[in-house]
Amino acid sequence: MSVSVSSRVGHALASVLRIDLNPGQRAKETPIPRAIEGQDGSGPGTTYIEQEPTVMEWFQKFEPSMPGFVSYLLGLVPFVSWIGRYNLKWLYGDLVAGITVGCVVIPQGMAYAKLALLPVEFGLYSSFVGVMIYWFFATSKDITIGPVAVMSTLVGNIVSKAPENFAYTKEDIASSLALIAGSIVTAMGLLRLGFVVEYIPLTAIAAFMTGSAISIATGQVPSMLGISGFNTREATYKVFINILKHLGSAKIDAAMGLTALFLLYLIRWITGTFLPKRYPNHKKTWFFLSTLRTVFTILLYTLISWIVNRGRPKNPVFAILKTVPSGFKHMGVPKANSEIFNVFVGDLPATVIVLLIEHIAISKSFGRINNYQINPSQELIAIGITNIFGPFFGGYPATGSFSRTAIKSKAGVRTPFAGVITGVVVLMAIYLLTTVFYFIPNSSLSAVIIHAVGDLITPPNTVYKFWCISPAEVVIFFAGVIVTVFTNIENGIYVTVALSAGVMLFRIAKARGHLLGKVEVRSVTGDNLYIADDRSDRGSDVALNNVPAELIKGNAARRTLGRSLEDHSARNVYLPLDQADGSNPSLKVVSPYPGIFIYRFSEGFLYANASHYTENLVHHIHSTTRPNISTITTDVGDRAWNDPPPKASAIAATDTRPILRAIILDFASVNNVDITSVQNLIDVRTQLDRYVAPDTVEWHFASIGSRWTKRALTAAGFGFPSDREGDYNSKRKAGWAPVFSVASIEETVVVDGSPVEKKCFDEEGGRPLNGSRSSEEDEEGIGRIGTPTSASKRRVPVVVGGINRPFFHVDIDGALRSAIASIESR
Repeated sequence: MSVSVSSRVGHALASVLRIDLNPGQRAKETPIPRAIEGQDGSGPGTTYIEQEPTVMEWFQKFEPSMPGFVSYLLGLVPFVSWIGRYNLKWLYGDLVAGITVGCVVIPQGMAYAKLALLPVEFGLYSSFVGVMIYWFFATSKDITIGPVAVMSTLVGNIVSKAPENFAYTKEDIASSLALIAGSIVTAMGLLRLGFVVEYIPLTAIAAFMTGSAISIATGQVPSMLGISGFNTREATYKVFINILKHLGSAKIDAAMGLTALFLLYLIRWITGTFLPKRYPNHKKTWFFLSTLRTVFTILLYTLISWIVNRGRPKNPVFAILKTVPSGFKHMGVPKANSEIFNVFVGDLPATVIVLLIEHIAISKSFGRINNYQINPSQELIAIGITNIFGPFFGGYPATGSFSRTAIKSKAGVRTPFAGVITGVVVLMAIYLLTTVFYFIPNSSLSAVIIHAVGDLITPPNTVYKFWCISPAEVVIFFAGVIVTVFTNIENGIYVTVALSAGVMLFRIAKARGHLLGKVEVRSVTGDNLYIADDRSDRGSDVALNNVPAELIKGNAARRTLGRSLEDHSARNVYLPLDQADGSNPSLKVVSPYPGIFIYRFSEGFLYANASHYTENLVHHIHSTTRPNISTITTDVGDRAWNDPPPKASAIAATDTRPILRAIILDFASVNNVDITSVQNLIDVRTQLDRYVAPDTVEWHFASIGSRWTKRALTAAGFGFPSDREGDYNSKRKAGWAPVFSVASIEETVVVDGSPVEKKCFDEEGGRPLNGSRSSEEDEEGIGRIGTPTSASKRRVPVVVGGINRPFFHVDIDGALRSAIASIESR
């Protein structure tokens, strides 16, 4: 075969630079098991050589294709996949949900605009743009985009930082913030970086939502009571102290605010708890009445305000909204320049984080509730574009609303098109109802805000469940809440995210592996659990009681388990020697074999935790084994300065500990390795080889799930006998043969010139790999490998892993068998 010019040049450069192009060359040699020596070896299973993955192969996984590009483009506008199937039944559900949410978002949008220190009409603009644009790009049918309490408070904090006599208005700052934040989020979505949100855990979200809700509710109490004279944007604890100081100066506004808040909770209790229990057949009716409680309360108190203030609109008895302009009076190109950017650049990360986590968390939650999946990256595009176009209509940053999303879901929404219905309702309010808004009491709007954010506070029962699941994360939760209360929302976000990341890194870095021992177990039915059985564990049978007849007669268990339910022979399981997994302390977990250690990784194997893992392993080995006698008797001059010579005669007489022979590493939890972790293994191998010199330690690996991990280990000299152990020929002369895990393929010989179809069969599992059988006779028993089962069929062996890597095993049991075979052949 001719060698390309590039290959010749590459090999020449490697020779000059002394680069070993095949550090795992020994793994490419092919030892033939004795069991099949002398055979033709033409079967695809018996001579399987596992090939290493290549860098080009890795890049090819990401190679763009025309179908993939078309799918990407169509994925940017998901509505095209369902709009053609839109029907009247869907329209009815969307109409009901859209109108319901529209009635809720109007008062909430105006109230949240006040949180953002903006005129109330900006809340209506953001509500309209959010629902009208989002549905084009949405993968969630439930979520509603618009002004929310946390984002509005954050915007209010940002615009309040603008210097006095600033050349631009608060509205300009809010619009520019939405444009920049929306562009960042859109770019993240286009680059398919939606997975970044997964690094923000539920605890961090719950903490900043709870802290924000407490902060927002406390900041609205002065407005609800008509108290003034201090800054409500200060730290929450300061606002609370000032409220107590000024409580005596409360005005008539308190009557409109406190009674409105009481009425909201009263309607919620009546329609949400009392009436559904009393009249359960009308739950849908009570639900819609409950969702409209905000509209009813605002309309009622607007009517009261009109009656009280209709003769004195310029000097009302209590504070009211007054003039709200009709239509889109603030449409135009948003102003974005360096001066405005400098105002909010420090708060831009917090703004982006709130946009991401609030929206993605809500959409994922309701997707799971309603049995569909969202695309996080596409959701980032949707919310990003919504915030890009919102400022052109006068909007400010908007994201997903939990309360309105819950209402929309319960109202029976069918598609994202319901947002258009909501948009029409908001549009009608912008043009037709602005004169009604004139008399809305400010204190009643504050009551609406307090009532809305109350649902964002994590209830004590949920916190207790957090404690039961992970006490450490509860500490993060309270840390986030406390920081938010005593500083601000932005710091609460940063603290919770940073602490969560710190805990994750600590868990990875300080992960402790487990030394495993062996226990023989059997599977028994519940009726036989407490029946004494004096028979030997090995091969013992237990009678089946109360087992469904179809499981015994129909071979259902055989198809599923690979064996019948009657098969109760003992099998090996491997548990931690210290039984830290919570297994029954009455069990006797024994060492698998003298001198063999099985070590299981718990959190992956990377540079951050490699030393911690191996130090734990080496410490245990040194404490439970003795060094080789040749090491004990090493001359004093040849010993290390920190290795004092023991008394060989005393040790030989009293130390009964075994000598280290082999180590089995369980890689079931290891997805990838890096240079540091592999080098750590090489160093430990060298250390332990010196410990048992002149012998060497065999390293076996079980359950490796990545070809790249195998490549890395092979390059480091693992996976096959090392040079110091001798080559295959010398080991085989000593009686050693590699042990492989073997399945079988069911194939047929030619009968009357007609080949019969091959079928894959899992010999160890006792079932076909494709889940089917060819005849009733086959269901009655399992034949042996290499023997015909009928006149035209036979089974041939198929090794599961490559025979060029005999120390890489499918499971721990196979690795242990191989290690024992190697030891006993020495």
